[in-house]
Amino acid sequence: MRRQDTADDSYPAFLREVAETLWTRRRLDAGLRELCHPQLLHRQALAMGYGPEALRADALELLATLPDLAAHTEDVMHCGGVRTGSLGAQRLLLQGTHAGGGVFGAASGKRLRFRMMSEVYAKDRRISEIWAVRDTGAILRQLGCDGPDWARQRARLPVGGDGPFRPALDQPGPYTGGGNGSQWGMAFAALLERIMAAGFSEIPAQYDPAARMAYPGGVLAEGPAGAERFWFALRAALPDARFVIHHRIGAETRLMPPRAALRWSLTGRHLGWGAFGAPTGAEVHVMGLSHAEFGPDGLRREWTLYDEAAVWMQIHGGVALPDAAAPMPEVMAAQ
Repeated sequence: MRRQDTADDSYPAFLREVAETLWTRRRLDAGLRELCHPQLLHRQALAMGYGPEALRADALELLATLPDLAAHTEDVMHCGGVRTGSLGAQRLLLQGTHAGGGVFGAASGKRLRFRMMSEVYAKDRRISEIWAVRDTGAILRQLGCDGPDWARQRARLPVGGDGPFRPALDQPGPYTGGGNGSQWGMAFAALLERIMAAGFSEIPAQYDPAARMAYPGGVLAEGPAGAERFWFALRAALPDARFVIHHRIGAETRLMPPRAALRWSLTGRHLGWGAFGAPTGAEVHVMGLSHAEFGPDGLRREWTLYDEAAVWMQIHGGVALPDAAAPMPEVMAAQ
């Protein structure tokens, strides 16, 4: 008879420690090698990377331009166990001063706030797979940069590798799970599947009238109308794209509301007007991560993130921008 695995209740603390090691203590040498498997798969929306070196390069790029960067873990939800390893969905709020030149241009001295969301799989305290999305759009908006133009220039860099993450670049890893069987994860997954199947009437039915949402670009929204604007614009831009939920976690934790975390993707052609301006026909892959909290009146808080810059790179990489680029929404600092 197969022995039942035991949940690793210390895994959220481990991921908080990883964030401290990487972003606060900046232990990018031996500390990073101790935490990461040599064959780490680092699926970051802007690029596919391998080994601890990929995670180090990503951190160095950000720390060079934001030398006082501080990261705070807002939440961690996890599944799995001691025997098979655990996967945690982590949400970070990062703050720093744009005091160094680098990937975001010359230092401006502006204070920046943005989020990063990730799913991290580890066994025996060695990380072997990461799916990560950084809110590059929020950084660019706060710096007054044009997102599509920045993405086009980055796509033309000679050190850009194979470009943004997409299925053709993916490699199989040790984690093959789909999450846990919590009703909250299943409910959140079912809600997004209905929304992305054009069932937008589900939003006023399932969202709390006073719901608060945080979306890409540091944009904050309130109530069902705010959620509808975001999801409608995304689906309208990619009307025939295939929506897939790859992983779901539900959590009921003492002193916390019921919560859920999803990893999803949207893959297809940019055929419609919506979140990304005039249709271009470009093939696009969107890696998305969503967290939610639930209350007596439905979904009360939502955090959804995809990297707008990674999408713009796929749409406009190496080609001239169309005359009618999508206007960038008014930035609102992450809260």
